[in-house]
Amino acid sequence: MATVKELSPGGTVDNTVVGQSILISGRLTGDEDLTVRGRVEGELTLSRTLIVEPTGVVKANVAVKNAIISGVVVGNINATESVELTREGRMVGDIHAPRVIIVDGASFRGRVDMGDVEPGRLPAERPTVARPPMTSARPTAPTGGCAASRGAARTTRR
Repeated sequence: MATVKELSPGGTVDNTVVGQSILISGRLTGDEDLTVRGRVEGELTLSRTLIVEPTGVVKANVAVKNAIISGVVVGNINATESVELTREGRMVGDIHAPRVIIVDGASFRGRVDMGDVEPGRLPAERPTVARPPMTSARPTAPTGGCAASRGAARTTRR
């Protein structure tokens, strides 16, 4: 692992990078951003942002502030702010975050939970939409064609 420090308008930003040839297995915790280009398996807990690049694979339950997924994640993500699956992102697992972005082209299989109802408060009711009455499942007769196809004339052989 290498630590990369970049100068930003607000000061320095710490970012740890897991390189393409690196496999980390076990429990990983930290107080800085983590960029995964290789593989991480087990449990991942960060107080900042997880970035999974297109070459990155995370097979872990993840607890972070933010997650940006462009690679593969297999496991549940619990984020305090947001989760974004980019067009290249693939995920199998559940997402629990107040803000979830799944971009067109991303692959996702799981459940999304964007928060709980506050105690003592009922969820807002959805307006009901007027729907047309249900009709029979029988096919209707075609409107054009010959009289026999419309059912107007029938012949019976005896």
